[in-house]
Amino acid sequence: MSNDPHQLPLTFAPPTSSSGYSGAEDQSQPDQLPDEMSIKGLAPVDVIRSARRKKSSQARLINGRLEVRIPAWFNHQQEMDTVDFFSKKFAKRSATTAIDLDKRVAVLIARYGFRQPVSIRWVSNQVHRWGSCTPAHGSIRISDRLANYPVWVLDYVLCHELAHLTHSNHGREFWELVENYPLTERARGFLMAKGLSEA
Repeated sequence: MSNDPHQLPLTFAPPTSSSGYSGAEDQSQPDQLPDEMSIKGLAPVDVIRSARRKKSSQARLINGRLEVRIPAWFNHQQEMDTVDFFSKKFAKRSATTAIDLDKRVAVLIARYGFRQPVSIRWVSNQVHRWGSCTPAHGSIRISDRLANYPVWVLDYVLCHELAHLTHSNHGREFWELVENYPLTERARGFLMAKGLSEA
């Protein structure tokens, strides 16, 4: 199996509906969705209906196109919901893959004197926080939502979490270290407007 994360399948089981889908299954000729249903900046979408699928759906990126396989009985709304779900998932993967967190951290450490983390990675389960740090383990996790924000915002979050490696709380010394980053206040305002809280 390929190590490319875009080639790995994702599965999704949206809420079922009492109304079935009357369209015929067609494994060899996928439904062509309108251009506006293409993943923004990533790939067009093909939908393939399968009678063998009962509830779950699956998607993978193949030759630059997102192939979404759904049960044959899905109605139009379920099809659109499923395509939207996978489109957003693959768009996030594409955005995070394009950003090398380790390299960005290395630049920030050299510039502002932070400690080196043991690990740093993107995560998708932080909905209301922009990142988190476990000082005891030297590990930092960054919300993948930030991949679509301006890079100066991401850099602030990295500085914020890197500072926690030295100061676990949000005391005066913590903020003195964070505010070495010149766009701290601007980035904090941006994130507050997005509804993300500090960690």
